[in-house]
Amino acid sequence: MKQIVVLSGKGGTGKTSLSAAFAHLAGSGGTNVLVDADVDAANLELLLKARRVTEEPFWGGSTAIIDQSRCSGCGTCQEVCRFDAVSVSDGEYLVDPVACDGCAACVYACPEQTITLEKQQAGEWYISETAYGRFFHAHLLPAQENSGKLVALIKRQAQDALKEMDGDLMLVDGPPGIGCPVISAISGADVVLIVTEPSLAGIHDLERVLGTAAYFQVPAWVCINKADLYREGAEQIRDICQVREIPLLGEISYDLTIPRAMTAGEPVTLFAPDSGASREIQAIWEKILLKLNELHPAGTIIQL
Repeated sequence: MKQIVVLSGKGGTGKTSLSAAFAHLAGSGGTNVLVDADVDAANLELLLKARRVTEEPFWGGSTAIIDQSRCSGCGTCQEVCRFDAVSVSDGEYLVDPVACDGCAACVYACPEQTITLEKQQAGEWYISETAYGRFFHAHLLPAQENSGKLVALIKRQAQDALKEMDGDLMLVDGPPGIGCPVISAISGADVVLIVTEPSLAGIHDLERVLGTAAYFQVPAWVCINKADLYREGAEQIRDICQVREIPLLGEISYDLTIPRAMTAGEPVTLFAPDSGASREIQAIWEKILLKLNELHPAGTIIQL
């Protein structure tokens, strides 16, 4: 069983479009598991035509609740709150659930013991069925934190499912950037594939996500999307890969077929298998499978 995470240092590089194409190329059946780890803005399900079969709440942090019927109005809670989450309105002390950090300082300081902590729902996570395998994804509610924990949760669920079905591959569409959700996404991964673009921001953020993968000792591969839009930038990316000895698995030309496929809600390799972009993505996928098999000392685990 192998786990590959598709990352990008920034949004808009084509990471999700590529992940959907890889899911399609990986084939149908019950041996693969798919994960959308971009819980802040998950949309891979649109391209996979996912059908939800399970919906579960995700409980994040806790919020302090004041029992007004027992509150003496002493103001101790307001004094000890480091986050200015407690205010007074019409003589009542109230807790702002957005500002509250759930640290419980007010709970322990209250002389009347009128404050309790209540768990707050921070999002939802789902198990869906697709034509390409079981799909795990989630949705973080607005203004909620703990996106890293939510990513870790759905990845654990996906890993358990893959073990249960004795599956071959977990394909993870990771979040952009280098923050907590990315760290959770690459945890336990065999390799990350970084999708970059030949722009100033794309090259800058490629360096950052390469540094993140290196820090956590996860091997990284690179592919360049829209490689022909700025040839000097593409050459800079090639130089970065060469200097760092990072495998460059391929380049994808700018192709309007990709946005058309997204509009149709299909992976580009299904929507237009003979397009230039589809052929280039197919070549990258074949290299991915070859290199994944090389990572396994016992021999081939994924069939081409």
